[in-house]
Amino acid sequence: MGSGLKAVVFGAYGHTGRFVVAELLDRGFVPVLSGRDADKLKVLAESESGLDARPASVDDPASLDRALAGAAAVINCAGPFATTAAPVIEAALRAGIPYVDVAAEIEANVDTFAHFTDRARASGAVIVPAMAFYGGFGDLLATAAMGDWTTADEAHIAYGLSSWRPTAGTRAAGAVSHQRRDGRRVRYRNGRLEYHQDDLPTLEWSFPEPLGSRAVIGEFTMADVVTLPSHLTIPEVRTYMSLEAARDMAAPDTPEPAAVDERGRSAQTFLVDVVVRSGGSERRAVARGQDIYAVTAPLVVEAVDRILTGRTRTVGVASAGAVFDAPDFLRALSSHISLELRP
Repeated sequence: MGSGLKAVVFGAYGHTGRFVVAELLDRGFVPVLSGRDADKLKVLAESESGLDARPASVDDPASLDRALAGAAAVINCAGPFATTAAPVIEAALRAGIPYVDVAAEIEANVDTFAHFTDRARASGAVIVPAMAFYGGFGDLLATAAMGDWTTADEAHIAYGLSSWRPTAGTRAAGAVSHQRRDGRRVRYRNGRLEYHQDDLPTLEWSFPEPLGSRAVIGEFTMADVVTLPSHLTIPEVRTYMSLEAARDMAAPDTPEPAAVDERGRSAQTFLVDVVVRSGGSERRAVARGQDIYAVTAPLVVEAVDRILTGRTRTVGVASAGAVFDAPDFLRALSSHISLELRP
């Protein structure tokens, strides 16, 4: 447990950031609230019994250094991560503390691996990008499904979301990614990322019950195409999104998430179905839960706890499945998700 250790949450007043702050408190950490909006930080600090608020901006390295002073780790919840990841990682390296983020932006995660792998490994630092529902969760499920396999021919990750009410941060990050791709789409084939302008197909995916067969958008590509190939030898990684959720995401007037319980979670439910295939064999991992933004908080806080207690497998820039014992990690989230492995 946190044992009073300080963990800086950059972007603490955002939708996901608030869930992370609450989870840190539940786990015995002392959250340090940070971000560029001093007024929002003050309001949040007052609502949380006077937590320490440290305004900081990614274009002011000294302010980031002040924010991270005395902390054991930093969690970056502030997108777009194309803008925030590198400056906060640099600050974490200067402070000598681990960095974890919740980036779903494909290009931002590629940048983190490309720009910081050598430096982080040389210094013994731990940097875990995409430690969230998209990217980290799928990677843990795929790694757990692989079991004793060292390679596979293909991995498929199907997201069965009942709906998807995107936050303002999700929309902003999506706009940045769209601009960086010049409007193109991205997929992972033949062991590499490909940019294309093909229409995305509508397919049928046989989810486990209670969903059953559902229409999905094929190659609705998420951060899993960065995290899985970073440590698993799988030349084909494909992700799919339930048609209803994809339509919600595409519609400009879809409202933001609304809380329906005391934890602030929305009514959204999810079923993530991961299938890995090698030769004629198939293995599967299935996870169910509620609210993709809320479940990111236990994911990222469990990661920080394991890093700080030495329950890691490597150093440097590493995805969730590479740095943690995937089945054990997922079992630790049993109060937030249900998990089924089908070898």
